[in-house]
Amino acid sequence: MNTVNKNATKEARELLDYLYSVAGKQIITGQHTQTNPMEEAEHIYKVTGHKPMLRGFELLSYSQNINYDDMTPECLTEIVENRGTVDTAIQWYKETKGIVALCFHWYSPIGGRDKSFYQKNTDFDASKILIEGSGERKAFYHDMDALALILKRFQDEEIPVLWRPFHEADGDWFWWGARGDEVGRELYKLMFDYYVNVKHIDNLIWVWNSPAKAGFPGDEYLDVISRDVYIDKGALTDYKKEYDELMANTGSNKVAALAEVGNVPDIKKLKESRVPWAYYMTWSKEFCLTEEYSSNETLKAMYDSDYSIKM
Repeated sequence: MNTVNKNATKEARELLDYLYSVAGKQIITGQHTQTNPMEEAEHIYKVTGHKPMLRGFELLSYSQNINYDDMTPECLTEIVENRGTVDTAIQWYKETKGIVALCFHWYSPIGGRDKSFYQKNTDFDASKILIEGSGERKAFYHDMDALALILKRFQDEEIPVLWRPFHEADGDWFWWGARGDEVGRELYKLMFDYYVNVKHIDNLIWVWNSPAKAGFPGDEYLDVISRDVYIDKGALTDYKKEYDELMANTGSNKVAALAEVGNVPDIKKLKESRVPWAYYMTWSKEFCLTEEYSSNETLKAMYDSDYSIKM
């Protein structure tokens, strides 16, 4: 399958081909790691004897506009814990040749306090980014320039990246989604055009992360269609309902992924239904380190199964 970036690196093209080859036949195991020790992966190893093939890394500490003068201790802890994740991700890839996924809880480019990626903590109006010459647009591109340098580091190391910007754009909790689905869609398209055609960042697999009909940017802007799903704690599912909804709403022909889940998919159901999720990624901290969302039995079944791809 062709990448949407016609100049994509060999490694990126190979990764996308791999995702297509897997979907409906197996599922790639994934885990978000919020801190440099990657304690979630170690926990999975202790329980199952395996480690996830995909690891998600967070870039929030690389935000350009963090208000250190007005934040809670919890916010500061999260920033400190996330520092250096780029080095960690690069080193992990070199050691394992696993799959790197990146997301960005982007502190608002102007203003804000505490965790200003949340709209409730900033008066930043993302719709004004779409206005030529606005201060919001200038700040947006300033931050994108800084972020481009980070992503280039992965390209320099020949590391393909599952890049999921503006995640959960269908929600109103982040500033990039708070002004409606159409705004989130246009921000994504601005970034795509800038990074592909101006910055020539060619190692990215572009992952769109919303099931909203009005927000869909079009297949020409994405390599992977994905969504985040959080259901009742402990519920067992293959996420077929969510897959059908995602495809019906977007009309996408692209390979699909569970970019974030609270509950590990039920591998027995998934093996029977063959819902073609290429990969899933469980969120960090208590979503993995406790049995509050998925029992150790469910986790072990996933990693024991021949339907799952792991280390």
